[in-house]
Amino acid sequence: MPPTPDRTTDASGGSTRSATDRATGIRVDRLAALADEIVDHRFRGLPPDASGQRVGALASAGRDLYAGGFTTPVLALSREHLDHNLRQLENFTSRHGLSFAPHGKTCMAPQLFARQLAHGAWGITVAVPHQARVCREFGVQRIFLANELVDAAALRWLSGELDADPDFQFVCYVDSPAGVTLMDRALRDAGGTRPVDVVVELAAGDEARTGARDEATCAAVAEAVAAADTLRLVGVAGYEGEVPRADSERVAAWLRRLTALATDFDAAGRFGPDVEEIVLSAGGSAWFDTVAEVFEQLPELSRPVRKLLRSGAYVSHDEGHYEELTPFNRVPEEGELRSACTLWAQVVSRPTPRQAFLNAGKRDAAHDLHLPRARTVRPADGGAERPAEGITVTKLSDQHAWLETTEDAELAVGDWVGLGMSHPCTIFDKWQLIPLVEPDGTVSDLIRTFF
Repeated sequence: MPPTPDRTTDASGGSTRSATDRATGIRVDRLAALADEIVDHRFRGLPPDASGQRVGALASAGRDLYAGGFTTPVLALSREHLDHNLRQLENFTSRHGLSFAPHGKTCMAPQLFARQLAHGAWGITVAVPHQARVCREFGVQRIFLANELVDAAALRWLSGELDADPDFQFVCYVDSPAGVTLMDRALRDAGGTRPVDVVVELAAGDEARTGARDEATCAAVAEAVAAADTLRLVGVAGYEGEVPRADSERVAAWLRRLTALATDFDAAGRFGPDVEEIVLSAGGSAWFDTVAEVFEQLPELSRPVRKLLRSGAYVSHDEGHYEELTPFNRVPEEGELRSACTLWAQVVSRPTPRQAFLNAGKRDAAHDLHLPRARTVRPADGGAERPAEGITVTKLSDQHAWLETTEDAELAVGDWVGLGMSHPCTIFDKWQLIPLVEPDGTVSDLIRTFF
């Protein structure tokens, strides 16, 4: 559900839309401005005869994705499956007493951020300063940056944002005394008045990615933060997806280390008296059931704890990587996720009974984890859509998908083939404007991304 704008009454008694949605903080005027963009050559797959129109006019025209002039290749996002996935994580986090800051780097789409916030998200997680700037441009009021931020220019921008808006909440990682020193220096130079809230990142193991490797280093980082009045320690965090040779037992063991670190920091008085709540954060898209289980076991601390989950891939899910890894496979009674993205491409060559080529390749399809899967065929002659039986994607060139077919597979030049893909983060990043499609094929909106 998109945010509902506040309405106020003007001097003439008329209703006017305010700039900010009260429930989510999203700048509805900025979202509305996306509809004013001009449809042109920048956006792949859109109808050529819509060129020069505004995006909002195209979205409201109710065109059919398959017969309304859209060209291939074109990425489509199912509105039905998107809404289903949003409800699933909203319900899961609510049942388990978790707050939710879905990772925005998955889709980088403010329209989807607005829907996530309307479905109960506490804030949005990001990975780099640019993503935080996009969030702020569209009014996101709570940002969790899951990285140590040591870029001086970005820290100057952040300091200005914090001073300009007392309601803006920002949290980021720290994982080394050296990083703390760089942050402190840049923030002092910026001359801001509000400290930056930080959480100490515990690495998921010696072979893992970022983070302090052991509890002693975590304590040293916390002491460095305490010595820098430009920073304020508010909690601990990490990413269990980097646990080496991850399974439920190893992930749970690392999460217990994380909760123990929060408990030890609290007992040692590392959180100042002005810290109203302790932040405990983890959670990618593969182990959020284990995160919920271990976080529920956290003993009572000296003040409330915000148990913050950061899963992002759920928003569209996929057909491959997260289809295999989703926790809902282990706990099906908790719900399910549905793949919401389909890449439609067209057969442009059928040189032999065992081979065909589509007009979509590496420039169009996610391929970093798995090749796309041929899922469905819409015949060029107007026949009924059918499953893509006997059709396999074997290779991608820049602009072609190589198909291997059985000799009896029904496939002709001109047919549209719907491809399912793996890894949501690299599905979205190739497309700037994505049709949002109803179950009957009607395009009801166009989703803008900012990568």
